[in-house]
Amino acid sequence: QDQLVESGGGLVQAGGSLRLSCTASGRTFSSYTMGWFRQAPGKERDFVAALSWSGGRTYYADSVKGRFTISRDNAKNTVYLQMNSLKPEDTAVYYCAAHNGGSYYVHTSYDYWGQGTQVTVSS
Repeated sequence: QDQLVESGGGLVQAGGSLRLSCTASGRTFSSYTMGWFRQAPGKERDFVAALSWSGGRTYYADSVKGRFTISRDNAKNTVYLQMNSLKPEDTAVYYCAAHNGGSYYVHTSYDYWGQGTQVTVSS
């Protein structure tokens, strides 16, 4: 079964850092652009970052530019999201997904969603 599993979430104080991981099993996702999205309670699922299969192109939401870094290790079938200078407004469930065509910035362009990992930033 093809699946993505996120890990690394937790509770952190404002200004702190976390590194999320997204590991694929089943199929290899090394040829896919991979993305991270987040969803806070009662809100839409918002784009955070995406990375091309080669790692040569990155895309970030304005709200995380300069603070978050997306990377990947295709040999490990894993995508990472390094989150620094975290703010309370970054609190959400974070999901990774594989891009399946269309805009990188909308969740409807992605398949194979993971179950999500909770990130909570306290003030």
